[in-house]
Amino acid sequence: MGRVAVVTGASSGIGAALARALAARGWRCVLVARREERLSELAAEIDGEAESCDVSDREEVEALAARVLERHPRIHLLVNNAGIGARAGFLAADAERIEQAVRTNYLGGVWCLRAFLPGLEAAAPSDVVNVVSVAGTIAYPRSGPYSAAKHAQLAFSRAVAAELRPRRIVVHTVNPGFVETEGFPQRGLPQPLRRAVIGPDRVAEHVLASLDRGRGETTVPRWYVVFRLAQAASPNLLNRILSSRSRIAS
Repeated sequence: MGRVAVVTGASSGIGAALARALAARGWRCVLVARREERLSELAAEIDGEAESCDVSDREEVEALAARVLERHPRIHLLVNNAGIGARAGFLAADAERIEQAVRTNYLGGVWCLRAFLPGLEAAAPSDVVNVVSVAGTIAYPRSGPYSAAKHAQLAFSRAVAAELRPRRIVVHTVNPGFVETEGFPQRGLPQPLRRAVIGPDRVAEHVLASLDRGRGETTVPRWYVVFRLAQAASPNLLNRILSSRSRIAS
């Protein structure tokens, strides 16, 4: 058996694209998501394994890890990619959606890392890829709950990167910009921003390059980093700009 990768959120979008790219390199992929039929189709396509699991449920994740580690005691790569959208402000968003965004986008990665850590340590040197978002580096009012969950995921990723390095586990924090996927359609973006939308294959290529070169934290496309720098350097100015844009949009 070659290298084993566990990929969450693998039924579509970035997760599916990355699973195909890894399989093309000879990886054995364990595909994780809630949609069993979609997972089974992709697993058959790439000769992988399908595991249905809601990563927001800690007990489900622990049961998943127990099953997978019994078959594969050594996990060379964990990809925390599962995520849901929450495009609404904190004042108008459905309360359950806010809670689910935190449980899936942030805590899902925490539970998966903790559950699969024995396998990652057994395979060390090994890798963890946390697919975060540029939204984790800048707070946008019209998707506040999503940004907040991604901010938490980013802090988690940076913290465990330092914790895991002595254990020979490298954490790759990937911050994509706007990506056109089934779960995150970008049709509602203003025309200037539409030109900045990329596809999931672009993110998959970026992740593979990060694994090859040990890059750590990266942004794709790279120029999106200007938004993070703008909010870090002038948070009050950016807040006023975003506030005025929100009034215009409403």
